[in-house]
Amino acid sequence: MQKITPFLWFSTQAEEAMNFYTSIFPDSKVVSIKRYPDGPLEGPMAGMEGKVLTGVFELAGQRFMALDGGPIFRFTPAISFFVSCETAAEVDEMWGKLSDGGSVLMPLQQYPFSEKFGWLEDKYGLSWQLFVGTNAQKITPFLTFVGERYGKAEEAMNLYTSLFENSPIELIQRAGADENGRTGLVAWAAFRLYGQGFMVADSPLEHAFTFTEAISFYVDCESQAEVDRLWDALSAHPEAEQCGWLKDRYGVSWQIIPAVVSEMMNDPDPEKAKRGMDAMLQMKKIDIRALQEAVYGQKQPTE
Repeated sequence: MQKITPFLWFSTQAEEAMNFYTSIFPDSKVVSIKRYPDGPLEGPMAGMEGKVLTGVFELAGQRFMALDGGPIFRFTPAISFFVSCETAAEVDEMWGKLSDGGSVLMPLQQYPFSEKFGWLEDKYGLSWQLFVGTNAQKITPFLTFVGERYGKAEEAMNLYTSLFENSPIELIQRAGADENGRTGLVAWAAFRLYGQGFMVADSPLEHAFTFTEAISFYVDCESQAEVDRLWDALSAHPEAEQCGWLKDRYGVSWQIIPAVVSEMMNDPDPEKAKRGMDAMLQMKKIDIRALQEAVYGQKQPTE
């Protein structure tokens, strides 16, 4: 089972976007959609009646998640998705569909590292890098470290691979000297977390973007001990902690969620599911036992 899932925050277009992406990639489908209640809703959820609270979909057999959260966060190219294509024709076809209504970040053309490559933002603002080349994983999250985080890609990669099992660093391509004479930074690197592919790079260019909560990484945890360990190692911004979400020292957002949360949130008894949601909304780090007590109304045994 996929341990870490990219989680996409849309304003109100999550369902439309999921249908759009699954129409483009092979071996893709919308797995499930949990919606906001009919309401009327108040506070930050006002106007979200019937929208996507949690959507699960697959692209090329890889799991993604999405929600409608309102216009709070925006996608940026700091996290993009690197797509491996077998042929130039496949790149052209995907480029034509993904670029419709979007914008070009790097033109689609030949580069020293690929016979055809291009980088774009689609009509929802999500960034994609398309290239001709072989890769065991069709779609790979690509983190670009810019601005005050420039030069931190290798440090971040070392931290992440230290926290998860089956997490080797597979390749580091180092850059030459930058304009300040710094050498040895990461032009690009590939690594795995729980066997899943990720990529990172340092960019010395002046960029008007950085990491945001619009893309986070949802970690499916087996126990409270695992939640505690990852939370303590990753969380670096207390003000960003909410409902299992955290932001690490590099500005990358994670959701550290025990597997039992899904069971409780989808309890067939709507009153129990509501109690679970209400309790979770009051939490920062998820407390499994407190959540179980809120849902089932009784003390639970210590794990």
